[in-house]
Amino acid sequence: MNFTHLHVHTEYSLLDGSNKIKEYVARVKELGMNSAAITDHGAMYGVIDFYRAARAEGIKPILGCEVYVAPNSRFDRENTGGEDRYYHLVLLAENNVGYANLIKIVSAGFVEGYYYKPRVDKEILQQYHEGIIALSACLAGEIPRYLVRGMYDEGKKIALQYQEIFGKGNFFLELQDHGIANQQIVNQQLLRMSAETGIELVATNDVHYTLASDAEAHDILLCIQTGKKLQDEDRMRYEGGQYYVKSPEQMAQLFPYALQALENTQKIADRCNVEIEFGVTKLPHFDVPEGYTAWEYLNKLCFDGLALRYPPEKAAELKERLNYELGIIKKMGYVDYFLIVWDFIRYARDHGISVGPGRGSAAGSLVSYTLGITKLDPIKYNLLFERFLNPERVSMPDIDIDFCFERRQEVIDYVVRKYGKDRVVQIVTFGTLAARGVIRDVGRVMDIPYSVVDSVAKMVPQELNITLDKALQENSELRKIYEEDPQMHRLIDMSKRLEGLPRHTSMHAAGVVICQKAADEYVPLSRGSDGSITTQFTMTTLEELGLLKMDFLGLRTLTVIQDATRLVEKDTGKVLDMDKIDYDDKDVLNSLGTGKTDGVFQLESGGMKNFMKELKPQSLEDMIAGISLYRPGPMDFIPQYIRGKNHPETITYDCPQLQPILEPTYGCIVYQEQVMQIVRDLAGYTLGRSDLLRRAMSKKKASVMEKERRNFVYGNEEEGVPGCIKNGISEQVANKIYDDMIDFAKYAFNKSHAAAYAVVSYQTAWLKYYYPLEFMASLMTSVIDNPPKVAAYHLTCRQMGIEILPPDVNRGESGFSVENGKIRYGLSAIKSIGKPVIAALVEERERNGQYTSLKNLVERMSSKDINKRTLESFIKSGALDSLGGTRQQMMMVYAQVCDAVNQERKTSLTGQMNLFDFMGEEEKKHYEISMPNVGEYEKEQFLAFEKEVLGFYVSGHPLEAYEELWRKRITNVTTDFQPDEETGIPLVQDQSRVTVGGMITGKTIKYTKTNQTMAFLSLEDLLGTVEVVVFPRSYEKNRELLNVDEKVFITGRVSAEDDKASKLICESITAFADITKEVWIQFPDMASYQAGEQEMYRILRGSDGRDRVAIYVRSPRSVKKLSENWAVNADQDLLAALAEKFGSENVKTI
Repeated sequence: MNFTHLHVHTEYSLLDGSNKIKEYVARVKELGMNSAAITDHGAMYGVIDFYRAARAEGIKPILGCEVYVAPNSRFDRENTGGEDRYYHLVLLAENNVGYANLIKIVSAGFVEGYYYKPRVDKEILQQYHEGIIALSACLAGEIPRYLVRGMYDEGKKIALQYQEIFGKGNFFLELQDHGIANQQIVNQQLLRMSAETGIELVATNDVHYTLASDAEAHDILLCIQTGKKLQDEDRMRYEGGQYYVKSPEQMAQLFPYALQALENTQKIADRCNVEIEFGVTKLPHFDVPEGYTAWEYLNKLCFDGLALRYPPEKAAELKERLNYELGIIKKMGYVDYFLIVWDFIRYARDHGISVGPGRGSAAGSLVSYTLGITKLDPIKYNLLFERFLNPERVSMPDIDIDFCFERRQEVIDYVVRKYGKDRVVQIVTFGTLAARGVIRDVGRVMDIPYSVVDSVAKMVPQELNITLDKALQENSELRKIYEEDPQMHRLIDMSKRLEGLPRHTSMHAAGVVICQKAADEYVPLSRGSDGSITTQFTMTTLEELGLLKMDFLGLRTLTVIQDATRLVEKDTGKVLDMDKIDYDDKDVLNSLGTGKTDGVFQLESGGMKNFMKELKPQSLEDMIAGISLYRPGPMDFIPQYIRGKNHPETITYDCPQLQPILEPTYGCIVYQEQVMQIVRDLAGYTLGRSDLLRRAMSKKKASVMEKERRNFVYGNEEEGVPGCIKNGISEQVANKIYDDMIDFAKYAFNKSHAAAYAVVSYQTAWLKYYYPLEFMASLMTSVIDNPPKVAAYHLTCRQMGIEILPPDVNRGESGFSVENGKIRYGLSAIKSIGKPVIAALVEERERNGQYTSLKNLVERMSSKDINKRTLESFIKSGALDSLGGTRQQMMMVYAQVCDAVNQERKTSLTGQMNLFDFMGEEEKKHYEISMPNVGEYEKEQFLAFEKEVLGFYVSGHPLEAYEELWRKRITNVTTDFQPDEETGIPLVQDQSRVTVGGMITGKTIKYTKTNQTMAFLSLEDLLGTVEVVVFPRSYEKNRELLNVDEKVFITGRVSAEDDKASKLICESITAFADITKEVWIQFPDMASYQAGEQEMYRILRGSDGRDRVAIYVRSPRSVKKLSENWAVNADQDLLAALAEKFGSENVKTI
């Protein structure tokens, strides 16, 4: 007997199916079936993956979907309540027309019918019924619902309705048996209905997991979906454990009374034949000016660009390369592609939207450079076109573009307008149950204590693409608890079964697909959480289907550069063209060698700063190499690179042909392009073929590498490869070079990408060196919504000697601005004040002059959404300091001023006269609300208000006076506990012992189960805040130091968290005041010491404390440390008195 599963949910029935596609296909093959279907809930996310996997195993793929059918219209939004909000219906594509129609139906569910679920209706089923076979589905189907309620005639009526929609022989009644009582009732009625209507039966199993043993793991998955625990009574369950991939024999045992229904599944499978086309590009057509074909227009643009960018002799020399590149582009069918990219980049530049110099391998193309798509000369930097477009490997070119972070959407909007809203859609991505996350999820469902689950999850190394199997191999501690603790064994086993399943959909940050026709002609559409339309296929699948995918990336640094050049123009009148600056300015390069690279693109991390100090870059080439080498893997080659740079005489080349290729990188292979050049120049490969070998090496394809080793060393006449030996290179040397290449190729970086990013890095370094004020102001504006980052750059400004002024309604702008050699804080950084209010405030000031008083400000802004809360934030931040009066005075009267102005407005609106209308200006002044005589807030309160509304202190910091002491005693700053923006991993490592210092700004007391006291502290330093956990033992020991505003150093162990700030577990606490200092007094010689000795003792006698004193005589060199009796308090008064007598250069504290 033949049988095919036609009702199957895979992992892409999100958090409802745990049936992994590859395992499912393998299981079907193992059970001897020749076909299998995919029918996920409401979506087609997995159909391409399934199609490819099934074809690879020789199984016929049947593509379908279990759709949700609205009771009436898909446009209805009223809640009909409970089960009748939608019904299930299984649709299968019989042929390519049916597949296209299925895409249309499923897309309509998301685009038009989304209400809790993506719903379709009978109207859309009627419109797109051709080529589709439908099954009546499970108990949630419309017909079974009627039958369960005993409404046979209504059910029969619906069955005939569906038969009419899909056509006779295309609609089937579906029998299922998972041991549920209602299924027995429904099945009997369906047999009768089939006999009465002639509609045939099919038998299915509602597959949700692969093996019978997966029932428990699947139950856990349902709990993850619904937020429940296994022991909860009232929760969603799939009872009976029957929802797995059953064999034909098991299905025959279930349905001995309906063997024809089983046979019908195979008949349907035999009817279904869908062929999906891969690798055929479906580029949109670009409209060119009249009189040109697309090919002619591309040539014109390129040769015009060539003449513009190179002197005549060089341009003539490069014509051959340009024609070669254009020829390959034409042959591969990408002419329109380049015109499309050229067009939207031109639009961005014409509209003042900053565009990056290039990204990825596109920078290796002369066509890209002459069109202005990239700004990096590929000839100058020896970049290879074949790394970008390989004539021997047909694949879509990939040009990713960086745009100004704030205006990237404008470019996407332009593309949408140009090609049509229905043709340009964003791309879906899937969040998955990753190794650490799945352990936490499963642990929660199993109700294992959080601390236990957390410690197990942290045993999984934080590596890219880590799996639980790999983690068990790498971490012996994890392996030990897995083998010895039964509960942990079960936790990890269940996690392994669910690991890698898609968890939710989200939208790709930058990906957009541009289609020839409406997008739903090619791909099913979905809806993002914000309501925007996305594809249901991921980026790689779209590329395989030949669709044009573009990355419109927002790069914050481009916004910084653009803002800085605008500030420079505003402040100095100079118009900077960043493309024309000197890229070999030794002062700028030397500034990088100091390691002070805060704010410099790609060079900001602590490790990169140290690397720059070692590297001391002397050219852009050095920066390119630096960016390429500073990554896990290539880091091992940094010492060799630096040795070669500093001692060129130590560099050796295995053969002379390597010298021109490796000279720029001091004998090291750093770039993928170098691997390609080596196999071309030494073994005579074409560049296209050398790119194929590079790919094999980077993907570690052993069989390909061994085959190519023979070709590389000995040559291959049939394939036109001469080989190294023919080139005069010995077998031994050739093999050594090949081994070195394999070593390096695993990590080698794309030089085109590194070069493009090095240009951006250099531009930021150049601006920081020559225009530090404008650069730092722009940098802080770019992170204005991230107070810890602003605080970090504020500290950098202080180290650079740049003063930051508080915000000011009369002088400030929305962002940070430059004013008389200082930086003025941006107004829009004040919390709880919207950007529209700031824009209105600045516009009013520019139109009608500065604000003269608090009342004047309120009067002029009263119609612009300014309210009491806004005014309070302005006052606390210092933005109203220029209006006369202290912050404390204004806080006491601002409410009265608001009320008075509002009353005046109401009076004038109703046309009533009042006493003020008869008074002169002088008389009115006597009735103005006067400022109370209260002076200014205490310094602590003054700063606390700034912190409250700005996120950090502007007019000073409570810890400023202690900065030197603080820096000496700490191992880490609080920002080291925050997850890195790119990697999501903090700088501090779990369980590492660290010391931080700062002021306690928050304290929460908790009591343990045994009624012991513990505390959670917020500790703030000059950069940010970290949470400190003080357990009972530490609490008792340090109770008197655990007060808000206490300045302390805390040593403890890091408790790292995933995707959120790490915590510090306190071990010991020391107050700043308990840290003793040493005062050193220096004398040039013994005579000076003897002459000043009595005066020195007189000054020391006047101070009493715990700080010790040391005397240093330079000649003859001697040190005398005074006894404890002479201990002093090394405060500012004492140090000032000593400095006045002996000179400030001769007095210092340690």
